[in-house]
Amino acid sequence: MIYFDNAATTARKPPAVAETVARALGEFGGVGRGVHEASLDAGYAVFQARQRLARLLGAGDPSRVAFMSNATEALNTAVRGLVRPGDRLVTTAASHNSVLRPLYRAVDEDGCTLEVVAHGADGALDYDALDAALRPGTRLAVVTHASNLTGDVYDIGRIARLARERGVLLLVDAAQTAGVVPIDMEADGLDLVAFTGHKSLYGPQGTGGLAVAEGVDVEPLKVGGSGVHSYDRRHPARMPERLEAGTLNAHGIAGLGAGLAYLEERGVEAIGDEVRGLAERFERGVRAIEGVRVLGGGGDAGRCGIVALNLGDVDSAAVGDALNAEFGICTRAGAHCAPLMHEALGTEQQGAVRFSFSSFNTLDEVDAGIAAVAALAEEG
Repeated sequence: MIYFDNAATTARKPPAVAETVARALGEFGGVGRGVHEASLDAGYAVFQARQRLARLLGAGDPSRVAFMSNATEALNTAVRGLVRPGDRLVTTAASHNSVLRPLYRAVDEDGCTLEVVAHGADGALDYDALDAALRPGTRLAVVTHASNLTGDVYDIGRIARLARERGVLLLVDAAQTAGVVPIDMEADGLDLVAFTGHKSLYGPQGTGGLAVAEGVDVEPLKVGGSGVHSYDRRHPARMPERLEAGTLNAHGIAGLGAGLAYLEERGVEAIGDEVRGLAERFERGVRAIEGVRVLGGGGDAGRCGIVALNLGDVDSAAVGDALNAEFGICTRAGAHCAPLMHEALGTEQQGAVRFSFSSFNTLDEVDAGIAAVAALAEEG
């Protein structure tokens, strides 16, 4: 099997991730649920992972990083916890449904208004339109750092400056960039960053979270058990407990911590360069094949490790099935939960075949992928 579906989840992890989870399953108690060794060990593993994430994201105080089950929960938490009835909201056509659907719900249920900023047929963000959309009175802008369909990366520092000048809160969906593109919340002035653990952070599924800048207050999506202030009627207001009701997934978070340790050891920039190198090699190879259309390329801050393509007018699902059945190559075909981006690219009906790479892929695998696309193109 050749695995090129890392934008969905990284299947290959550093060995320490599985080893750490297995050890945690046999040793950990509940975080904050006792003063015995099993509980304290779990709490320390969570604390270490929180510290590593704060460093990775440039979040400053580790207590401003709250753990959740994935980026989808983090985005829902942020939108529901910040948006008030009648608020004006902004996003872009590159947004994943994990952004769009919470915003649509705010429109449908809370009387909010939403402006969606366009992307061009090459995936480029219209910054002039974004500038105009971020007018005074806008409550929240939610933007993706990189398209999960095309891999185009957008200049988040530039977007943050526009939002800050107009007093607009900025929530960044970093599901595709955390771990492969440097992020610095404090330097760029990002208010909130939603991340997932199971992609380029190399953690287990069921891990992710939300980093919240100082001075930004998010109402909790869930309330309940907190392990502290048990006699209070209201859930604790202090971070991170404010956004972490219930028993944390300490086993998964410990594994995420091992993935983060791998990133720290190798360096995000070095891993990002390696992954982009694989993607660029693949893109060069498939662009030379007659009938192949590579999607996107309009990101003003480069690409992450994603290349999406189509073969002529062949349905993307048929291409994805053939890659798996004939060559043992795993990709993602279809709509990718990115309906507005497909509209911008003109691929609503055909979909796209997405190849996505990680630091555990090899040049030989990339070359095998190019050869497989060439063979399918020749078959017609």
